[in-house]
Amino acid sequence: MRALVMEQNAEGLAEAQIKDFDEALMPEGDVTVAVEYSTLNYKDGLCLSSKGGGLVRNYPHVPGIDFAGTVEASDDPRFAEGDKVVLTGWRVGENRWGGYAEKARVKADWLVPLPDGLSPRDAMAVGTAGFTAMLAVMALEDHGLTPDKGPVLVTGAAGGVGSVATAILAHLGYEVAAVTGRPEQGDYLKSLGAATIVPRDEINETVKRPLESETWAGCVDAVGGAMLARVLGQMKYGASVSAVGLAGGGALPATVVPFLLRGVNLLGIDSVMQPIENRKRAWARIAKDLPLAKLHDMVQDATLSDLPDLGAAILKGGVKGRVVVDVKA
Repeated sequence: MRALVMEQNAEGLAEAQIKDFDEALMPEGDVTVAVEYSTLNYKDGLCLSSKGGGLVRNYPHVPGIDFAGTVEASDDPRFAEGDKVVLTGWRVGENRWGGYAEKARVKADWLVPLPDGLSPRDAMAVGTAGFTAMLAVMALEDHGLTPDKGPVLVTGAAGGVGSVATAILAHLGYEVAAVTGRPEQGDYLKSLGAATIVPRDEINETVKRPLESETWAGCVDAVGGAMLARVLGQMKYGASVSAVGLAGGGALPATVVPFLLRGVNLLGIDSVMQPIENRKRAWARIAKDLPLAKLHDMVQDATLSDLPDLGAAILKGGVKGRVVVDVKA
């Protein structure tokens, strides 16, 4: 089988090579999947870096935290040969070989049947980024968000999570305000359904006032840091923020005032260890509420050989939308 393999050189730094190796070297598992497509997320960029981003512990290693394909063999009655499946999370591609290969062997508990209406390529256009975006939207809805409540803010909107969140929210009838530090992405974000483009500089500085005017009925935040602290003070009474990322840093220079005086909710979104029933619910919603035409418009196609350069680019914020990797190309 052919794969992108990270191996350490004499200096102890990891380097990517595309090579053939015996599938008998794959880790143990209940199900063997013939991988058709994978994708590129921020974590993949870390795993492709020379030091593994602090995520990869053992080499040689096959990265790729997501994949979709067809079951080739199964020892679990829940899956049969020919079933279409998708995998995200569970630290696959980090501490276990992942999807940048023609085959993957994993635990059956980690797989989700591919919903009707989605192809393996569609599933990887969604990937962990889109799956996380849907979890974020679902959490906001579970805490009372409806389109009539007012505008919803999406930070880091031109990235993978932000792009899908923008498209989903717009499709559901929300007025989306998209935050980006890249003015040239304005037309792209409006094509996904954003009603307003908010320059990052307008919302990226911490202010001394713990509360500002009530502006946003909800927020999907992929940035964290000072921007999240600022946004918390702009939320409407009882509104919620789904926190999905830390592109702006892990520190939160905020006060508790928005929580105490406005009843604001800060909702942490984890996509890695989500229970299976919630995964199925999210993928069913993706098949229903993510317009495929907009999904396809945000996709950049790639091959295994493109990944080292793309991995470096995504760590610098240089990748727009979603990357779909054809592992057989």
